Amino acid sequence: MAKEIERKFLVHNDGWKKKVRRSHKIVQAYLASTRKTSVRVRVIDGKKAFVTIKSAKPGRSRDEFEYRIPVNDARALIRLRQGVTIVKRRYHVLAGRRVWEIDVFGGAHKGLVIAEIELQRRGDKFARPDWLGREVTHDRRYYNAALARA
Repeated sequence: MAKEIERKFLVHNDGWKKKVRRSHKIVQAYLASTRKTSVRVRVIDGKKAFVTIKSAKPGRSRDEFEYRIPVNDARALIRLRQGVTIVKRRYHVLAGRRVWEIDVFGGAHKGLVIAEIELQRRGDKFARPDWLGREVTHDRRYYNAALARA
């Protein structure tokens, strides 16, 4: 079973922009979202697509299962979504020895910027870049599944 261990933070300034390594556009939608699981479909740069099933428990560690699917299938599934489609640009940013993912949201969530860091273990330490704001790891409102319901 796959585990995702991550921490999420709001971003309070643009200091991260000078450290961007690469970026890509993500379009995603949720097919199902319950108190126990969420099922999402994601298209990256119009070239790759995935279906992902995640446990919905809040916190740093969640079960995650992800499978590549054909892009045309993903686009068809997105039309079957619940809620709104999420559009964001994900930037990969080097800060210290770690790569952060900075999601800059568009559409219904324009202006929202969230930083995520994936960890190997729950207690892993990391330096906090000066552009990092309040931690929202345990705040369900900042889960993409919740944003899709808005």
